Amino acid sequence: MPTVVTVPDEYGYVLLAATSTFFVNTLHAILTVTARKAAGQKYPIAYASNEVAEKDRKAYLFNCAQRAHANFTENLTPFLGALLIGGLKYPDAAAGLGATWSLCRAAYAIGYSKKGPEGRVIGGTIASLSDLILKFMALSAGVGLALGW
Repeated sequence: MPTVVTVPDEYGYVLLAATSTFFVNTLHAILTVTARKAAGQKYPIAYASNEVAEKDRKAYLFNCAQRAHANFTENLTPFLGALLIGGLKYPDAAAGLGATWSLCRAAYAIGYSKKGPEGRVIGGTIASLSDLILKFMALSAGVGLALGW
């Protein structure tokens, strides 16, 4: 017998939280392009060399902006999976955690790009906690569907 998954009425909020990540990605792109230009780093160079970054604060901050963007993309897929799966059972909580994640990832991006690694701590910590809770919500939703509860 097939299993029917019903999308809750509030699932639109989950989709809005997912959509917010598009704009966080755009923020990362703007921060990285701006830092690249300020540092005089030409394409296709992904990062300034250590020798250059150690002597040039702008090159160092370009590397920080690049790393922040890379970290965002590394975390985006599992975050979206947890958000979309967890949101099937807990749409309001998932949407709230998803919005929190996006706001904190924006703070992470700005902090890391402007101040270096120390600027990422608060945004990164709260985003990571939101993500972890979403992963457990997704686990609960998956187990509940598999076991019929």
